[in-house]
Amino acid sequence: MVKDNKKPESEIPEMQIDNKYLSKKPSVDMNKAQEEAEKTKKEIEKLKSFIVKKFPYVEAISVLPPQAIPLFIEEEEVPKETAKNIHINLIIPEEKIKEAGKIKTEVVKEIERLKQKIWLHIRTAADVWEICLDSKFDLMSAIGMSFPLYDKGILGALRVAEVHKSLVVQKFDKYVVSYVLGGSIVRGDATKDSDVDVFVIINDTDVKRMPRLELKERLRSMIYQYVSEASALAGVKNKLEPQIYLLTEFWDSVRDANPVMFTFIRDGVPIYDKGTFMPWKALLRMGKLKPSPEAIDLFMSMGDKVIPGSKRTLLSDIFVNIFWGVTTPAQAMLMLNGCPPPNAKKELVRDFKREFYNTKMIEKKYIDFLDKIVNTWRDYEHEKIKEISGTEIDKFLKQTDEFIKRLKELRVQIEKKTNEETIERIYKDAFSLLKNLVGKKSQEETIKSFEKDFIKKGQFSPQDLRILHDIVGARTQFKKGKLDAHKVDNARKNAEVLINNLVEYNQRCELINNKDK
Repeated sequence: MVKDNKKPESEIPEMQIDNKYLSKKPSVDMNKAQEEAEKTKKEIEKLKSFIVKKFPYVEAISVLPPQAIPLFIEEEEVPKETAKNIHINLIIPEEKIKEAGKIKTEVVKEIERLKQKIWLHIRTAADVWEICLDSKFDLMSAIGMSFPLYDKGILGALRVAEVHKSLVVQKFDKYVVSYVLGGSIVRGDATKDSDVDVFVIINDTDVKRMPRLELKERLRSMIYQYVSEASALAGVKNKLEPQIYLLTEFWDSVRDANPVMFTFIRDGVPIYDKGTFMPWKALLRMGKLKPSPEAIDLFMSMGDKVIPGSKRTLLSDIFVNIFWGVTTPAQAMLMLNGCPPPNAKKELVRDFKREFYNTKMIEKKYIDFLDKIVNTWRDYEHEKIKEISGTEIDKFLKQTDEFIKRLKELRVQIEKKTNEETIERIYKDAFSLLKNLVGKKSQEETIKSFEKDFIKKGQFSPQDLRILHDIVGARTQFKKGKLDAHKVDNARKNAEVLINNLVEYNQRCELINNKDK
């Protein structure tokens, strides 16, 4: 249960550290116990001051809840004898990870000098997110609800999100499938006043009693009501910014390649998940989440609009149009080729070069142009360049026009390669399975044997034979250049029916043979 913690953070240590986070056995002499508790508080405060002064880049220091210590002992191979110790958690910047050993050595020396039973944990924010990505949500909850000794922003943001999540899940456990952090807290630049972006995904696939949108509005209203309650309970200034999505509409946005959704899946970190968000994240990383043909058309249309659009804008805006008009279609081509969207613009050039130049699908001058656009944009963002001459803009516009035209040709190349791989794969899979049934024969003899020995004898349906003929026909048509992407996709879907039927038949035969033995 989440406890009410409305008092200002400056008052909290004086009021709660001795009775909530210190594990002390009751003493007959209560005055002595109180003195020991006060002494421990002062020693911990000294330790905090030492750490902050010695290592000012530390982002957060907190005391882990005593009831959660067994989790850390089990998961992190912490000695069991430390179960009754005070466990201090330090969060440091990722770029300081090499100094973790030095920090631990210095802090442990100070702990020994203070003669306190304290166990030290050091991790980066990335380590915290990794705990979430490993679905160890109990550990994450313990860190988020740990007692703050020092915080630049990450602990407060985690705490208010954790409290809100608990309230939401407790009330709507049936519907909530994922509760995901995003925005500044995940990027690592959260402050004590930063908004906390959270995404709540609602399962509407089994809604029968009310329209889906009505369900969404009802849950949205109640989830938003918990925002102020969570902030009050967490005792922080951070404002929660929840975004509510139905599972079905979220999936539609993914299929339509909504940039917000792809960014959310790529960067989001779940603190609660019923096996929904992490598979999406894995599929995106594997390049399996691809935009629909309509979405690719939309992305490519940005390139078509850059020339006339740029000519109508002020000089200061033209390069921004050029940048997005070049990088967005380039990213679309990577995604069409089965690659996840790059995390940063510098990775766009690297990935584009690896996928298309190294495979000889595009010429080097287009890689150089993309690299120049990205580098110019970086200089523009960092204010290293204040203006771009008209001559340079004209050159950029001309090269952009050539680049977009070349990307349209590249799209045809990619689709042809992908379609060829798909057709050959389903053809190979189908005839490999048929070989197990009729033996090694030519294509024509294999089809005849399948029809005579299996279709006419009722082992397979006439539909399976029709699909087999369609696969052969699709392969022939593709080699003649008469098959488009939509027909290839239909052939793939139909082939899956036949292949599944062949696999099931082979498995039944193997099962019967094993029983006979």
